[in-house]
Amino acid sequence: MTRSLREVVKEYMSERRVRKYRLVTKDGRCNIEFGNVMHRNRFAYVLDIWTTFVETRWRFVILHFVASFTLSWFIFGLLWYWIARDHGDLKWQNPPANHTACVYSVNSLTYAFLFSLETQTTIGYGNVYVTDVCPGAVALIIIQSLMGAIINCFWVGVIMTKIALPKKRAKTITFSDSAVICPKKGTLCLQIRVANLRKTLMIGSQIYGKLLRTTITPEGETIILDQVSIDFMVDAGKDNLFFVCPLTLYHVIDKTSPFFDMAVDTLHQQEFELVVFLDGTAESTSSTCQVRTSYIPQEIMWGYDFLPIISRSKEGKYRVDFSNFAKVVPVPTAHCAYCYHNEAGHHHHSINGIDNQGFEVIDIETPNITKM
Repeated sequence: MTRSLREVVKEYMSERRVRKYRLVTKDGRCNIEFGNVMHRNRFAYVLDIWTTFVETRWRFVILHFVASFTLSWFIFGLLWYWIARDHGDLKWQNPPANHTACVYSVNSLTYAFLFSLETQTTIGYGNVYVTDVCPGAVALIIIQSLMGAIINCFWVGVIMTKIALPKKRAKTITFSDSAVICPKKGTLCLQIRVANLRKTLMIGSQIYGKLLRTTITPEGETIILDQVSIDFMVDAGKDNLFFVCPLTLYHVIDKTSPFFDMAVDTLHQQEFELVVFLDGTAESTSSTCQVRTSYIPQEIMWGYDFLPIISRSKEGKYRVDFSNFAKVVPVPTAHCAYCYHNEAGHHHHSINGIDNQGFEVIDIETPNITKM
């Protein structure tokens, strides 16, 4: 019982440590924060008020939406109350019987607030209206109408922009939870699977990657988040992908690859993060978007290959079986890149690979490190 509890605690601490040091989560969010930002730089958020509201979370957008309208109604209600009080229209001022009010029936603060709401929302119930005896009231109703139109236009634009954000389209692009390393077309490759869950295409799609790791220069300088470019390709190349069905992207592990010095027994001991990017333009909206995900060493499986998911039915239609999207199968794979290319290196193990006579299909349970 004690051993089991110790293993649970160890696993929890391991997942917490990985989540803490991960730069890009599986759903593409960047785990970064800014500290010691000068106040004059924070003022830039106020100057760029449009982007600030568009990037604000929905709960705060709704809060500011309600607050802006309610506050404007109340402020203009106070102004209407001040005009009525200055003209002697209120009940407690006992106006004469033949008195003509600036705003008919506005004789208290409550009626002033209601008239402000009716004016700005163009409701107009009919028993409250402006008369021609007060030029200030005429000017105020013009000002409030213009301010109400500006507030309406601003919030309509913010809400429509947030609904149509390209990153919402990116939610329908999904990557495989794990990457695999296995032979492909005569070379050792790291493979990742990506799928478009909509039938509309992503035009001009491009795929690339960045390997993030901490390196130490010969001069002894420590570089945190040192970035190394990783090229990914499909059979037709790496630019302008025909993203009509799920694609298997692969990176060739040759002498120029940072994975060349790794092996099956040292891969999970490395400390790096492979961030994969997919840029494209949505066919339906013509808006560009970027999809991101990342893989840590524990999510890269050496000696496995993805199971095929595209088939053709008897009716001649192409069918994508997403139940096999995350399934992998073990395949004979060299112990390291040096072994695969028969070169002398740091690893001198046999190239027997993995025995898979029964061709057993397996599901890999990857740790859910970045639960949302």
